[in-house]
Amino acid sequence: MNPDSQFNGQLTAKIILKQSVGSNDPKTFCDFLAVETSLSKSKIKKAMIKGAAWLRKKGGKRKRIRRAALAVKTGDYLEFYYDEKLLAQTAPQGKCLYDYRHYSLWYKPSGLMSQGTLYGDHCSLLRQAEVYFKPPRKVFLVHRLDREAAGLMILVHSKIAAAKFSDLFKKNQIVKQYRIDVRGNLTQYQRSGMITLPLEGKTAITEFEVEAFNPRKNISTVDVGIKTGRLHQIRRHFEMIGFPVMGDPKYGQGNKNTEGMKLVATALRFRCPFSRKEMVFEL
Repeated sequence: MNPDSQFNGQLTAKIILKQSVGSNDPKTFCDFLAVETSLSKSKIKKAMIKGAAWLRKKGGKRKRIRRAALAVKTGDYLEFYYDEKLLAQTAPQGKCLYDYRHYSLWYKPSGLMSQGTLYGDHCSLLRQAEVYFKPPRKVFLVHRLDREAAGLMILVHSKIAAAKFSDLFKKNQIVKQYRIDVRGNLTQYQRSGMITLPLEGKTAITEFEVEAFNPRKNISTVDVGIKTGRLHQIRRHFEMIGFPVMGDPKYGQGNKNTEGMKLVATALRFRCPFSRKEMVFEL
C-alpha cells in the first residue's frame, strides 16, 4: 500500500485513501478502489455519484469524479473519502426562483450546504443546481450561506459571470439583507446602530434595526445588513454583544431553539453586470 494511503476508523465505516496508480494496478477508477479499500463496487459507485472520489492528473488540478468506469493511468493520483454516516445523510431541496441564463437566484433552506466537502456534495445547493439544469450547465458559487442559515443565494453559470459577480461582491456593490431572531431585548442595548467589533483583527461592520420584541419568548427580531464579509460575522457579532442568534449551534448560551437557527438572507440588491438593470430580490 502506498504510504499516502490512510484508513481512519473501521474499514466499512470511514476510509480516507490517497494513492497513485501503479503500473500493475487496475485501470478503472472503481476497480482500483475496490482492490485498495475492499469495499463492494456497488458501495463505491454510490459514493462516487455522491462526490466522494477525486482524481488529479500529473500537472493538473484535482477534480471530483462520479463515473465509476473512468479509465485511469499509471501515475494518476486518486483520492477517496468514504464515510457511511455522511453518505447516508439527506438534505432539503433548494428552489430556483429566477433564471437569467448568466446567473440564477435560489432559495437555500436551512440544513442544506452551499457547497460540498471532500466527502461528498450530495447535500449541497451547488450539486442540486448542477442536476437541476437541463441541458447541463456550469454552476459556480460567488458567495455562501452557512448550512444552518436559509435564504437567497446567487449562482453563476460561466467564468465570465463568476468574475463579474465576484467583483461586485468585492466592491460591496451587492447589498445583502438578513433577518434574525436573537435572545433578549435588544432595544435595551440599542434599537438601531452598528456593531464594529473587529474579527480576527480585521474590520467588521454589521448594521441592525430591531423590528420587534416578544417579551413572552424574550426574543428580538432584527433586520441586519453587513458592510464586510467575515466568517460567521452576524452570528459572532451578536453573540459578542450578548444577544446570540436563536438556534445557533456554535455561538451563544441559552439560545437553543427547536426550529433551528433563526438567520435568513431576506434580500439582495445589485445592478446586473449584463443588463445594467437594477435588480431587487426579496423574500
